[in-house]
This record gives sequence, structure tokens and C-alpha cells, in this order.
Amino acid sequence: MSRHELHRMHRIGWLRAAVLGANDGIVSTASLIIGVAAAHSTRFDILLAGMAGLVAGGMSMAAGEYVSVSSQADIEKADLALEKASLNDDIEFEEKELADIYRHRGLEPELAHEVAKQLMEHDALAAHARDELGITDTGRARPLQAAMSSASMFTLGASLPLLVAWWAPLDTMIVSISSASLLFLAVLGMLAARVGGASMKKGAVRVLFWGALAMLLSAAVGKLFGVVV
Repeated sequence: MSRHELHRMHRIGWLRAAVLGANDGIVSTASLIIGVAAAHSTRFDILLAGMAGLVAGGMSMAAGEYVSVSSQADIEKADLALEKASLNDDIEFEEKELADIYRHRGLEPELAHEVAKQLMEHDALAAHARDELGITDTGRARPLQAAMSSASMFTLGASLPLLVAWWAPLDTMIVSISSASLLFLAVLGMLAARVGGASMKKGAVRVLFWGALAMLLSAAVGKLFGVVV
């Protein structure tokens, strides 16, 4: 009896950027607010710092993702151009090179040569991109998608502790933001693990550990110096 397979590799590009953005939004904004609150600041100062962190962080995430993924895209384009030139210059060598790849993966020499020949007749560049360079459609660099996904999710994540800071009593703000942010992180970790097909428990634990550590250190800095940091 056949079973339908639900693969998730097509989600890897936007999921990585989205999880990174949301996680960073929650952790960095909550840590910033906690650090400022620990310095005995007013609610206005706390909210102002949180809002500044949201705006600056969102723009930073968008720019950082776009630049880094664009660099990956540039490398992919350069390698594809080099491969295309090689195919035009010496297609027989490229066919042998592809056959050698399949042979090293376990195919018999005759079968490896035949597979390489047929794939190159269908789409030589695509065959070399996939099997020689490791460039696939699901793993291709998409700078704009990564930037938009990361920035929007950062903004969403950062808005959560900021809303808690708006409503929480000043004398319990640190506890309220810490508790709420850890809850947000746990939910994020479980959702990301669910979408990625991993263990939801592990997904929650790994984000909770680093989130708790960041907020603890930020509170310690605020208490130690007693100033806005």
C-alpha cells in the first residue's frame, strides 16, 4: 500500500527567515525592554526603547537578509554562468564529469554514462546545476522573499513584548514581559518545528533556553549599571 509523502524542503527558504525574524524580534525587544525596566526607567522610556528596537531591528533584519541572500544568489549566478560556458566549450568533458558523479553515487559505469547522456539531452545546465553544483529550485537564493519574511516576522515578534509592556503594571513589568515572552517563544518553537516536521518539544526547548539567557543577562546589565542600555 503506497503512502503519500509530505516533503517540506520547499519551505526551507522562507521558514528559516521567518523563524529567525520572529525569534529575534521577541528576544531582542523583550531583552531591551527588560534591561531598560531594570534600570528603574519610566514607562515612556521603556516603550520608547522598545519601539526604537522594533523599527531598527526590522530594518536591520530586512537589510541583513537581503544582502546575505543576495551574496548567495550572486555566487549561484556566477557558477551557473561558468558551467554554461564549460558546456559550450567542451560538452563531452562535461558529460563525462556528470557520469563520474553518478558512478561515484553507485551506478554502474554504463548506466551512469547513459543517465548523464539523457539528462544532458533534456537540459544539460539543469543537470549540472543540480548534481554538480547542488543548486536546486527549492534551495535557490531568493533575497526579496527572505528579506520580507524576516522583517515582517521580526515586527510581529517584537510587537508582542511591546504590547505586554504597554499594559503590564510598572512594578511587575519585568516578570510579566519575561513570562509572556517565554510563552511566545515556546509557541514559536513548536510551530516552527511542526511546519518543519521536527519534534515540537525540542523546538520549544531550544528557543526557550537562549531566550531566557538573553533576558536574564539584559536584566543583570540594567540592575548593575542602573542606566538605560
